[in-house]
Amino acid sequence: MLGRIVHSMSTVPRIAARRHAASPRRWVSEELFDFWGTRLHPLWTLRRPLARLVSRTAESADAVTLVLTPNRHFRGLLPGQHVTLGVEVDGRRLSRSYSPTVLADGRLAITVKAIAGGAVSQHLAGAAAIGEVFELGQAFGEMTLPTPSSERLLLLAAGSGITPMRALLRQLDGAGMPGQVDLVYWARRREELCFADELAALAARHPSFTLHIALTRDPAAPASRVDAFAFDALGDLSSARALVCGPGGFVDAAQARLQGQVASLQSEAFTPPVLPEAESGTVQVELRRSGRTLSLPRGTSLLQALEAEGLRPASGCRMGICNTCVCGKVSGVTRHTLTGEHAAEPATQVKLCVNSASTDLILEL
Repeated sequence: MLGRIVHSMSTVPRIAARRHAASPRRWVSEELFDFWGTRLHPLWTLRRPLARLVSRTAESADAVTLVLTPNRHFRGLLPGQHVTLGVEVDGRRLSRSYSPTVLADGRLAITVKAIAGGAVSQHLAGAAAIGEVFELGQAFGEMTLPTPSSERLLLLAAGSGITPMRALLRQLDGAGMPGQVDLVYWARRREELCFADELAALAARHPSFTLHIALTRDPAAPASRVDAFAFDALGDLSSARALVCGPGGFVDAAQARLQGQVASLQSEAFTPPVLPEAESGTVQVELRRSGRTLSLPRGTSLLQALEAEGLRPASGCRMGICNTCVCGKVSGVTRHTLTGEHAAEPATQVKLCVNSASTDLILEL
């Protein structure tokens, strides 16, 4: 009896080995599997996360909400996190980051503000056909809340910065809004507000949540900018955790305005601030792995400069957060596009999306 047990146990490694050998990853390349798999079903891949556009609705005067169905390789996300969409526009693969809301059925709702001259936003807002499939990056970002969270919260959003706040508020709504929460939401005009009815209903349902609308260019309302907002009217903020999301200039102004008034402040800017005295001219950038040398402009992020040359380096958030675009720098001086600081150390890592070339460079690309 013992012999039979030992014998049958000894077959386990052989069975596992046969199953491993039968795995598609052993006998076909990922590219070939994906080529044929996506022809049988648009979301069938071996490992790559993809998402399919299933609906698009107007959200405001200049924004739409896309509902996407992800495939099984997407690992999910926490409220407040971001994902990167890879979109093909005019034969070029471009990527941008968005903060989705996870719907009850597991689909993702992504709200996109159409930006004049924005290739990706214009495509998603109008040109993308229902059924189009996008590359979908895994979630990233640290602007999240514990569950449950009863801390005093101050949420500040401008423009598209309302999208992660909406996801966080839905999380708090599901927990019964356990702590005091103030949301101050800036837009230029009332017709540009997103989720206005949803936010108003949330405020009506929870006495502990207060919605403050601040309009900067509405002729029917006095202009109210973050640097002049009456935060004193919100009560004692000394114990509050402040979360801020919006354009770079808005985030900078909010940080300066709230310094020393809140217990902590966390921010995400979806456009970098414009640095004065931007460097001009061009430099020579050697791409060691591909054997190419390019003349790239100073003062422009390396990612944008390389994309303008037809290259497609791996990228994600384009804000210096997710580290997808990190590559090795062999030599040369780079300038951080957010802080203006220069880095001259050789043999270091550089984020292409938030660094520009100040001198000739050698990169491991």
